[in-house]
Amino acid sequence: MSADPTIRRVLQVHTRYRQAGGEDRAVEAERNLLAGAGIEVRQLFFDNAELRESRSPLADLRLAGQALWSRSAARDVAAAVRDLRPDVVHVHNTFAAASPSIFRAAARLGVPVVQTLHNYRLVCPAATLFRDGHPCTDCLHVPAPVPAVVHACVRGSRRQSLVAAATIGLHRGIGTFSRKVDAFIVLTEFQRRLLAGGGLAEDRLHVVPNFLEPDPGPGTGERSGVLYVGRLSVEKGIEPLLLAAAAAPGRLEIAGDGPLAGVVREAAAAGHVRYLGALAADAVADRMRQAAAVVVPSLWYEGFPMVVIEAYAAGTPVIASRIGSLEEVVDDGITGRLVGPGDGAALGAALIQATDDPAGTASLGVNARRRYEARYRGEAHLGGLLAAYGAASRRHG
Repeated sequence: MSADPTIRRVLQVHTRYRQAGGEDRAVEAERNLLAGAGIEVRQLFFDNAELRESRSPLADLRLAGQALWSRSAARDVAAAVRDLRPDVVHVHNTFAAASPSIFRAAARLGVPVVQTLHNYRLVCPAATLFRDGHPCTDCLHVPAPVPAVVHACVRGSRRQSLVAAATIGLHRGIGTFSRKVDAFIVLTEFQRRLLAGGGLAEDRLHVVPNFLEPDPGPGTGERSGVLYVGRLSVEKGIEPLLLAAAAAPGRLEIAGDGPLAGVVREAAAAGHVRYLGALAADAVADRMRQAAAVVVPSLWYEGFPMVVIEAYAAGTPVIASRIGSLEEVVDDGITGRLVGPGDGAALGAALIQATDDPAGTASLGVNARRRYEARYRGEAHLGGLLAAYGAASRRHG
């Protein structure tokens, strides 16, 4: 697809996380996609690794103020806009080093602003809509996200929760999100409906799914086992996954790291799983092409995990929880299997079926590969991205 002739220059703005993750990779992939379409892309990064809490009460106060309103970040964005004169400013993450002040800085200079919502930060201080082992929407329909402070949802700290809640409350109150952002990009219809219910204008929410380029190609050899790739944490469903593995020993491989790594090692020592540790991206892609299936047993409302698209590209079906966006992107009996979130018994049965019915599993894999080719290549993403940019320009103009 050729680029929209009205979009020639894009300023990407992103705050990097302390631990590199999917959002950081998505920003780079999108930059490459736009550049390949002949669009000039300038990147402006802020970095949460430079922030340090609890050095002193005064330092913490300054950090809180920066998360609410960073004058230096706003100046940096304004300078970049004046220098590049972009047709669109595309923001990915503002928390915490940049702050939503950057939206006002760009809008003040007359440039359309687009933000991709990779998570639920605008309605949930923790960005996950997850608390005490289950999805939580307590902050979704209230003027200020006070419940998050009460429950210390951000890293178990009421002080950090207060900063995040105050940031949402302040910018919601002064209209930063409603008047200074011309279009929001969301990853699924589920996410669009949920955020519209949380107060974002539905006509500014544009569904543009994640994508994967270059195409890694499907696996062609014999397949075996089921693979989990990702963070080893409660919301990812690691505990019910290990219960499933105990009922179906020898079928599951786990790659990743996180707070539940010790529990995974114990399961590996008992012979229930094979623990691969944290793998490089190339090693993950190779193993996906060899696996009978990939499992995504999440308990929370995922945005759109890249692991699903990576599996589809490899021609590998996905076993996933029937929850949120996963229910939308995995077709039960077509591109994979869906089970109830947290249902270890059903998950165990799905592991057994994936490995003991190779013909049926291979058929799902063929459909998964077709789904990737039809929906999750770069061309489809570029079309959706340019449509969102165009909508933002029309609204702004």
